[in-house]
Amino acid sequence: MDSQTRHALKQDKFVMATQSSAGWIGEHRSTVIRYSIVLVVVLAVLISGVVVYNQRSEAAESALGAALDVYSAQLAQPGAPAQKNVYATAAERAKAANQQFVQIASQYGWLPQGGKAHYFAGLTYQQLGQTGSAESELKAAASSWDSSLSSLAKFALAGFYHQTARDQQAIDLYNGLIAKPTDSVPVYTAQLALADLYSSTGKTEQAKQLWAKVKDADKAGAAGSIAAQKLTAKK
Repeated sequence: MDSQTRHALKQDKFVMATQSSAGWIGEHRSTVIRYSIVLVVVLAVLISGVVVYNQRSEAAESALGAALDVYSAQLAQPGAPAQKNVYATAAERAKAANQQFVQIASQYGWLPQGGKAHYFAGLTYQQLGQTGSAESELKAAASSWDSSLSSLAKFALAGFYHQTARDQQAIDLYNGLIAKPTDSVPVYTAQLALADLYSSTGKTEQAKQLWAKVKDADKAGAAGSIAAQKLTAKK
């Protein structure tokens, strides 16, 4: 079979296939139109969802940034005249920041910025002595899908439990962080915190064991140096 004949056959098959497809579409015109409309609607919803998400995320990021500016604002020097964005006391600053963090957590709780707001709301509630609210906010942040944020919240929550005489809960959290360290809370950080808890509650031998473990595992690091100093101080 020569090339011209093969080409003609291919053209014939293409025409037949096209005609067949066109015929099927003609017979099922209403179905095709209906599914096309559904597809367009689904695409429109998806695109709208992405646009809304991006807009909300940008708004949440801006609000969180403003709240963090308050959280880290300067404190006034004694006797200095009042200045904008400068707070007289740490409690006044914590209260102002807390109000913003709580609002962000409520408004954007489903976004990553909302999870961070829960964390900082917990810290500021703790600074203000509102222990119940502090625990609730830190627990909300600890349940975040973001492992770094979750670890930070658990670490803060462990310190909070120690301060409120719930040492076993603190120990459980520290041990969990030691078993599953993250970049935000490395294993040595959790081990040193747990050792300090043991030391402050009279469990000196358990503290020494942890300090020795950190010293041997991080000989040239900052954590190892801290652990070595702690061991020397306890001799």
